[in-house]
Amino acid sequence: MQMRIMWRRCLSTSAVGLWDNVGLAPKDPILSITEAFLADSNPNKINLGVGAYRDDEGKPVVLQCVREADAKIAGSEFLESISRQGSLTLIEESVKLAYGETANVIKEGRFAGVQALSGTGACRLFAEFQRRFQPESRIYLPVPTWSKYSLLCTFSVPFRAYESQCFVSSVKYFLLNIRVPLSTVEICSSALRSHHNIWRDAQVPQRIFHYYHPESKGLHFSALMDDVKVKNHFPFFDMAYQGFASGDLDRDARAIRIFLEDGHLIGCAQSFAKIMGLYGQRVGCLSVLCLDAKQAIAVKSQLQQIARAMYSNPPVRGALLVSTILSDPDLKELWVKEVKVMANRVIRMRATLRENLEKLGSPLNWEHITNQIGMFCYSGLTPEQVDQLMKDFHIYMTCDGRISMAGITTGNVDYLANAMHEVTKSGQEA
Repeated sequence: MQMRIMWRRCLSTSAVGLWDNVGLAPKDPILSITEAFLADSNPNKINLGVGAYRDDEGKPVVLQCVREADAKIAGSEFLESISRQGSLTLIEESVKLAYGETANVIKEGRFAGVQALSGTGACRLFAEFQRRFQPESRIYLPVPTWSKYSLLCTFSVPFRAYESQCFVSSVKYFLLNIRVPLSTVEICSSALRSHHNIWRDAQVPQRIFHYYHPESKGLHFSALMDDVKVKNHFPFFDMAYQGFASGDLDRDARAIRIFLEDGHLIGCAQSFAKIMGLYGQRVGCLSVLCLDAKQAIAVKSQLQQIARAMYSNPPVRGALLVSTILSDPDLKELWVKEVKVMANRVIRMRATLRENLEKLGSPLNWEHITNQIGMFCYSGLTPEQVDQLMKDFHIYMTCDGRISMAGITTGNVDYLANAMHEVTKSGQEA
């Protein structure tokens, strides 16, 4: 009792004002959208900010392969902490998924792989690794890009934005500049499209891209890879949508494998949040390719040590689910089918939204809706138009006009198209 009173007195004298300098953090753009959506009582409201898959009724989905994997692991494993590197099966199956079953880098043991807290955790872990071993380097982020990247880098290493009018899809990358002056960096692509295409929004003024191939209307891979070698960049891929973008696992990983085949050392953050519907389980993998197996062992040991200080050990349950699915041929086959179903639904919604806008007589070119791939679509809507959609039509999305295609259903796509037409036609009529 006496100790408790002493603690209270100590707190009242020495701790007063300790946190007076702490202000409110900026609201997360995605979470604030969800909060506003939930507070809206309008029956026609639509949430296009959600980053997880929804079925055609707008409901979350638990994949059948996950249910079956859950049944298999029930009671068969102790849910004790695993090593800092995480589940070995998860790591092995993840790198095969990214680099290919027969990739030499796997056979030769030239990769440092650790389980991570989904894709965000993998990016954060790599950023901290970079801060420790390349403290003078920079991470280059495209504009536009996901808001989490600048936040992650703020806590780890300096970053520099470069202008881009291309839109992000299934495989994204940012580049680590190790030796060259900042002024020599000239990267204009924010995404390596899984099918080699990179698209520009029709409503953005046209410009020539250094890595844009006019004949194929896609990414000029050879020019990009030559520059990456000459300028000694380290390409880092953030892959959260393998299989979800096109419905084909190998096609969606093609950009990574092109760099691999060209002899580049790369890094890769993988997430199973969206492609397996395991957002709440935080399952991911970070892999860094190295010159040889000896270097890979050293890099892995450092990643493990960083993880130890960050979160000690990765969670077990999600890793068990993913590793069970990927290592069981029948469950993996089922998962591939289910991913394709999800991808096809999103592709259909893209086509329907574009078709409806064109039927309404919109003078704008909406080809970019179907040209882009993956869960999200950069619509080209301005912040003012996004604000009008929210106020007049109860449609919620981020202020940069990014639409979560998973939030579109056969029941609301007509309403959405009409609303988008209304907010965009006024400027054209003027």
